[in-house]
Amino acid sequence: MDVTSLGYRTDLAVRRTEGGQTADRGDHVVIRSPENPDYRWGNFVLLASPPRPGGLAAWLRSSDSVFPGATYRAFGVDVTDAAAAGQDVFTEAGFETQYTVVLTASSLHEARAPDSEAAVRRLAGDEDWRQSGELRAACADPGRAGAASASAAESDFEARKLAARRRLTEAGLGAWFGAFAGGRLVAQLGLVPVGHGDARYQDVETHPEFRRRGLAGRLICLAGRHALADPGVSRLVIVADPGYHAIRLYESLGFRAAEDQVGFVQVS
Repeated sequence: MDVTSLGYRTDLAVRRTEGGQTADRGDHVVIRSPENPDYRWGNFVLLASPPRPGGLAAWLRSSDSVFPGATYRAFGVDVTDAAAAGQDVFTEAGFETQYTVVLTASSLHEARAPDSEAAVRRLAGDEDWRQSGELRAACADPGRAGAASASAAESDFEARKLAARRRLTEAGLGAWFGAFAGGRLVAQLGLVPVGHGDARYQDVETHPEFRRRGLAGRLICLAGRHALADPGVSRLVIVADPGYHAIRLYESLGFRAAEDQVGFVQVS
């Protein structure tokens, strides 16, 4: 299956770089992350096209057989226009739609940086990665995880994801960058080369107390210029929620919308 969606194509490449597995089955791809089985978008089924009328039940059975014991079902659809994703079929079956916009840039504008005192650099060493985990917890959606009181399962999930980030970085397969205020990590992101001239941003996060200071923009530019200095990288790829303010920041730096990305999740 030739994946058309730039969003999913780069997603799959990052998952493989983290140690995940993909199995091409012709009309769908199965994505597994054995070291983090609770990661919804690390363990899902990517369909080549939307289910035909009456055809979703067969895909549900297939997902259940591939991921026995999972507490959710997750499907991506390999389209570039949300209108072609077959949303009604999934909605009627009780799925939640996850819609994002894929943006690209081949060069970046200078970021406005009202907070120019923070030091920006690559993460390295135990202390940096410890702080990376703390920052992710502070940025977590309270309605999903309750950053101050995450369950044991959620804490394990985040620990596994952090470990994958660190392995990827220390293997030289990508880079994580941070902004430090007085030695404290207050913003971070990753950028992973994924082949075909592309590099994909990961998890742009700023501590709630340090937002609107230009830190994310500085990190995006630092990481992007680092990546574009590699002759094998000619395009930067970032994915955003169209209803969230971050998309305006990305556009101000030179990113432009390229396509839609659509996924569907049903929690048991």
